[in-house]
Amino acid sequence: MQIRRGPPLESSATSSRSSPLGATVVEGGVNFSLFSRTAAAVELVFFDRESDSTPSRVIRLDPATNRTYHYWHVFVPGVSPGQLYGYRVDGPSDPARGLRFDPAKLLLDPYARGVVIPTTYDCEAAKREGDNAATAMKGVVVDPSKYDWEGDLPLSRPSSRTIIYEMHVRGFTRHPSSGVGEQARGTYAGLVEKIPYLRELGITAVELLPVFAFDAQACPPGLVNYWGYQPVSFFAPHPAYSSRRDALGPVDEFRDLVKALHRAGIEVILDVVFNHTAEGDRTGPTLSFRGIDNPTYYILEEEGARYADYTGCGNTLNGNHPIVRRMIVDSLRYWVEEMHVDGFRFDLASILARDSAGQPLPNPPVLWDIESEPALAGTKLIAEAWDAAGLYQVGSFVGDAWKEWNGRFRDDVRDFFRGEPGAVRRLADRMVGSPEIYGGEGREAEQSVNFVTCHDGFTLNDLVSYNQKHNQENGEDNRDGANDNRSWNCGVEGPTDDPAVEALRNRQVKNFLAVTMMSLGVPMILMGDEVRRTQHGNNNAYCLDDETTWFDWTLLAKHPDVHRFVSLLAARRLLRDVENERRRVSLNTLLQEAKKAWHGVKQYAPDWGDGSHSVALGAELRSEGIHFHLILNAYWEPLEFELPNLGDGQPWRRWIDTALEPPHDIAPWQAAPTVPGDTYRVESRSVVMLFTAARPDANPSTRDL
Repeated sequence: MQIRRGPPLESSATSSRSSPLGATVVEGGVNFSLFSRTAAAVELVFFDRESDSTPSRVIRLDPATNRTYHYWHVFVPGVSPGQLYGYRVDGPSDPARGLRFDPAKLLLDPYARGVVIPTTYDCEAAKREGDNAATAMKGVVVDPSKYDWEGDLPLSRPSSRTIIYEMHVRGFTRHPSSGVGEQARGTYAGLVEKIPYLRELGITAVELLPVFAFDAQACPPGLVNYWGYQPVSFFAPHPAYSSRRDALGPVDEFRDLVKALHRAGIEVILDVVFNHTAEGDRTGPTLSFRGIDNPTYYILEEEGARYADYTGCGNTLNGNHPIVRRMIVDSLRYWVEEMHVDGFRFDLASILARDSAGQPLPNPPVLWDIESEPALAGTKLIAEAWDAAGLYQVGSFVGDAWKEWNGRFRDDVRDFFRGEPGAVRRLADRMVGSPEIYGGEGREAEQSVNFVTCHDGFTLNDLVSYNQKHNQENGEDNRDGANDNRSWNCGVEGPTDDPAVEALRNRQVKNFLAVTMMSLGVPMILMGDEVRRTQHGNNNAYCLDDETTWFDWTLLAKHPDVHRFVSLLAARRLLRDVENERRRVSLNTLLQEAKKAWHGVKQYAPDWGDGSHSVALGAELRSEGIHFHLILNAYWEPLEFELPNLGDGQPWRRWIDTALEPPHDIAPWQAAPTVPGDTYRVESRSVVMLFTAARPDANPSTRDL
């Protein structure tokens, strides 16, 4: 069996080890190890430059001395960090049985800690027959120990004190208005420059859209895979997000970002994609896994001839295969131990509950491997508890430590504020931690990650500005993207100069933000929602790397009231601002511990009927001398709500009324004005939050928590 030759082959080095997998820097050189059960021959190939077509060195591994069980391994003396490398793997080519070896293709090491993508990279070349070395991605030898963390460690912030900001590394600073220098715009370094903004906003964790190296060409012709949900590596940071052009630059620059965020008290959560890869279906490119051991890494159907697709992306990773399970856990452990990240949000996590035949498992091994891994103890694990093939596990995702994106919170809050019949009772449940969904598991409210918008779908501005998606720029005749948006344009489709419509939209934006931030659970807001960022009605902007998706920093001056609204909401949720002799507690803690009662326009008389559009939540914590009264009116007319007579001489104070003009829409807690009388008029489509406190003038603590 012949393998394409580069320069004259060297004799295989010995004294190598099968463990650990990948390229490991050891004394005197580097140990390389690759798993392939069905390969017949393996070459390790070195390059001097990322766009080189001819290897600088080729080492053919001898099956007799460089293979142990299914692991191909070799020690190469004199190799140092920064070395570029790849593999060529030969074996049977029988697509009908799932065997897709192609010895002409240069393949990425699945465990490569670094990746370089040449300017000549061509996804199509990886689909065609023939050598693709000049246009292929290449691995980079990395020594993770060669970095000074200066004592940094993951922050381990409790979920009860977490506010998540879902963001895109490139999109956050790529816009010319960001004020970031040209070289750093759209990079890890650019994000570092904007950390003061994140602190001012009050968020405590950034959830980064995929930063694993991905194929930007995995998208329709002429567009770009902007979101990054097409991974080629599970260990290497995406090199295009680095301002440094050297091979080791992305790894160190990402760690610089993590260290800087931690110094600011902000955790780093990664959106990870362990459900598919950029290799796609049978017509896709051979980049790595397919050419190394296709039947191991993917769920195959029709005796191996066809890729199962539970992801909508052409293939499905075989997550419960022992080798893939180990790779996933090794990846997570690497990002925690060597890159110091604080948590992970698992894209289409329910796919990891499927077996090799695609059937859901009651106790998926990979999910329990992740949860029981000691190195991940205390790490935030968040599941998108559904997949693209109909499996929906919100409220039933396996495990004890997992949090869940609460898609029902999103849908029910949207329904309430657009006036859908029957939404009041569902909204009430979502606001107190969704006990209807999670109560049977005996878990804390923070199992629910509450959000109204995320990267996938309308921005918050567009949710109140468009009834229909407008995805024409995606090149699919507006067929792509969800049709069920549960949005309401407030009477006009798209931008408007009508001041009444604009005022209503602004109020609705604040309504959504208020409910998200005051509900029990972990709140998450989408990048730019705090300044009404728009995508012009595009609800699937995965392929647009332009001003459609970038954060436009001029919006700060256009919508300062919304930004201020979010900042004060965040500050009040987290600050330990209620003091007595025993303890300090946060607003979120108070709401969890308080005795709660539901009301309507009359006390203790909520209207749960399909025609109801308003509800009030009263919360009392006698031990702290605190009462809250939250009123939500999605009706199209004002309503007069009775207020409880507390009988202790303390007046009600108004913290929030989204119908009022700024700065009266939300007040600094200690400066909240008193409310006279025993009723409160709540304007149409608005949210009001009233409170009383034994010490309303207490100064809140501002120390970093």
